[in-house]
Amino acid sequence: MRVTKHQRQHRIARLLEAGPVTNQAQLVELLAAEGIEATQTTVSRDLEELGAVKVRLPGGESAYALAELPTRQIVPSEHLRRVLGEWVVELAASGNLVVVRTPPGCAHVVASALDRSAMPGLLGTVAGDDTVLLVVAEEHGGVAMVERLQALIGPARGGGATRSGRPGMSEAGSDGPPGQQRR
Repeated sequence: MRVTKHQRQHRIARLLEAGPVTNQAQLVELLAAEGIEATQTTVSRDLEELGAVKVRLPGGESAYALAELPTRQIVPSEHLRRVLGEWVVELAASGNLVVVRTPPGCAHVVASALDRSAMPGLLGTVAGDDTVLLVVAEEHGGVAMVERLQALIGPARGGGATRSGRPGMSEAGSDGPPGQQRR
């Protein structure tokens, strides 16, 4: 199958993270096993563009590895707790989705912190201006993710708490008619 350069490089990065890849020929084979056609020359260029380097493994063998980029570094839990506590004003779950409301212009800050949190079950985020959509693995579920996020945020900081124990935060459907948002 033909894929774009970015799709191929993304897959190469995933393969390097998944286990040791000791040479370019092995990487070509791994890609082929996933139905991705690539020559050794193409893979060599991709490795160069990705910044892959050979590192020594225990036992003396060497394998390709990617330098950890700032966007891929895991956010310390205290940073995530602070970002969520300062910027999240409402949480709601529906199936395996979670909607996170923030003040206008702040959704990207929350989404970035969540993307880099390595939180189990969080597949990804989509940020707008004041809303972040979290896609959660089905086996984890949206309600459980809301509970985890609320635990990170901590207890309510004032009066007017909803059933969830935090002002303006709820599970879907617990704060009035559908479609009505609390702000």
